[in-house]
Amino acid sequence: MIGLETIGLETIGFETIGAAVKMAIFGLLAVATVFFAIYVVIAKDIVRAGLALVMCMFGVAALYILLNAQFLGVIQVLIYIGAIGVLILFAVMLTKREIGGEPGAD
Repeated sequence: MIGLETIGLETIGFETIGAAVKMAIFGLLAVATVFFAIYVVIAKDIVRAGLALVMCMFGVAALYILLNAQFLGVIQVLIYIGAIGVLILFAVMLTKREIGGEPGAD
């Protein structure tokens, strides 16, 4: 298990943050992650849904790091955000859709 001192986070005072502050940060990240996950489902624009999915994945990576699972957080960023997220956004950009909003809304 990689400790905070191994990756150099003890120098910025991360260990001195109180438990209540850590819980508050975790709660805010969890709420933001759930918000982006819901936005992926209800978004009308597919590009915004793809970007919200990437933000949701960033939130999950941050939650992993807060839970002292740094390896999972790094893997989440490298594989899911770096590869899968970019692949999804690239596929979305290649889909044919009309530019300018609703068709026939002149």
